[in-house]
Amino acid sequence: MQEWKGVRCIKTNNEKGCALCDATWGEYYRDIEGERTFFCCNICADIFESMVNNVKKRTGWGFIDYINLEGNYNRGRECEARSGDKIYRYYFRTYGDGRMMKFEDR
Repeated sequence: MQEWKGVRCIKTNNEKGCALCDATWGEYYRDIEGERTFFCCNICADIFESMVNNVKKRTGWGFIDYINLEGNYNRGRECEARSGDKIYRYYFRTYGDGRMMKFEDR
């Protein structure tokens, strides 16, 4: 688990700020998978929580160790989630309000 401002967070490749977009502004926290996680805003938190739930539903995993997120809001994100030695690759894109527009296996 990564540390950010003394708060434990789910490990992603975004290590400077928000778990989804890496922005360092804002001061929004939400419990994700039992961990208090930093986000820049509630929309990023909604997107991240929905993404985690989609991954767990599609894979049947009980937990996710790490998520690598590449991309952004405009072009969507190519991602790789890991649980133990298992890997799941996917793409997702959202609307401006955080609702999932597309979620595809890769």
